[in-house]
Amino acid sequence: MVARISTLFGNRRDAMSHPLQRRAMPALRVSTILIGLTVPISTALDNFLLAVVLLGLLFNAPAVWQNMSRNPAARAAWLLFGMLALAVFYGATPTGEAFGVLGKYIDLAFVPLFMLMFAAEKTRVWAERAYIGAMGLTLFLSCLVGFKLLAVQTWMSGISSADNPVIFHSHITQNNMMAYAAFLALLKCRDALTGRSRLAWLAFAALAIANVLFMVQGRTGYIILSLLLCWFAWTSLARYSRQRGKIWGWKQGAMVMLASIFLVTGAYFVSPRLHERVSLVAAEMQAWQPNQENQSSSTGTRLNFYYNAIQIVAKHPLLGVGTGGFEAAFTGQIQGTNLSTTPNPHNEFLLISAQTGLIGLALMVYLFATLWRTAPRLDTAYGQDAARGLVLAYVVNCALNSALHDHADGLFFAWMVALLFSTLRIRRHG
Repeated sequence: MVARISTLFGNRRDAMSHPLQRRAMPALRVSTILIGLTVPISTALDNFLLAVVLLGLLFNAPAVWQNMSRNPAARAAWLLFGMLALAVFYGATPTGEAFGVLGKYIDLAFVPLFMLMFAAEKTRVWAERAYIGAMGLTLFLSCLVGFKLLAVQTWMSGISSADNPVIFHSHITQNNMMAYAAFLALLKCRDALTGRSRLAWLAFAALAIANVLFMVQGRTGYIILSLLLCWFAWTSLARYSRQRGKIWGWKQGAMVMLASIFLVTGAYFVSPRLHERVSLVAAEMQAWQPNQENQSSSTGTRLNFYYNAIQIVAKHPLLGVGTGGFEAAFTGQIQGTNLSTTPNPHNEFLLISAQTGLIGLALMVYLFATLWRTAPRLDTAYGQDAARGLVLAYVVNCALNSALHDHADGLFFAWMVALLFSTLRIRRHG
């Protein structure tokens, strides 16, 4: 049985000298695959599977270290995590609380370990299927609830309703993950070898896009999806032009951008719900005044978070207030106002900057830049475009939410980075 599982999910010739190591690796690979299934669904299952995968470090520490030192994506993730770990030891936050916040970023440290588990192509294939399957289930249930074919169940998200058919996580997380799933489906459709397969992926993408734009109320997902659709059009037409020996320049790119803007604008006017949500943001931004409490304005609340977080960064520009120190610093910053405190400013760039200063911000930018720069060295056009799409999605997500601080979004980012960049062709100088 172990031999069969090993054949399915990995290479039986792994360099494993100990019998216990040989027996453990198939289970560790399966657990890594299953994270793709559980991350859109269950935090409890995620944590259990992470604990199982962590056992892999006991058997494979040298290989994990090699991934961290040689793979630029893993190295960049570890540099950011390392800065957050260092920042635990300064600032006024009690050590226990600081380590608790550091634990929210532990997913970054898993990147080289995940990469080891994704060394075999079959493992990567099954992992991607697990994620697409989880999003397919989410999409199916969301459509049933949205069309009132299924009543909201007690095990669904507490905010789920027919007007906002959220299934497992928040509307923000579901829309963000669904937008990326739609993008992957479009890439699969582009590369499909048969008409039936192409039609299936196109149908999945169309339903997922409709779910994001017209059913679920996560506004970050609107922006991510729009950007990913533009990127899909850009890169697909660029590749097509190169295959035909044609020049792909700024004129052709401008036409793609204009067409994408036209489609997004059309969706804005066609959908009353989308129109209402976007218009509400614009009105709330116009009405916002710094440090004026407005309980009915989610946009105003966010802008107050951003405004005061920037003040914290300005006071502690180099090293920040330390990991876990944001909430206390924010509480001190808003003294004398009627604002409520917050453990994070719903902006990862500001949260990292406040905790670790401009050094941490530079490492976060370095992480995204490294992923973007090395994506062309992946082994397939699908992987290259999916990797850069992931970067675009998370730059937006981190600009509007504390995405790496959040469990589901942060774990999905680390898992997907490992899945895509485990095939990176390593150069001598990285």
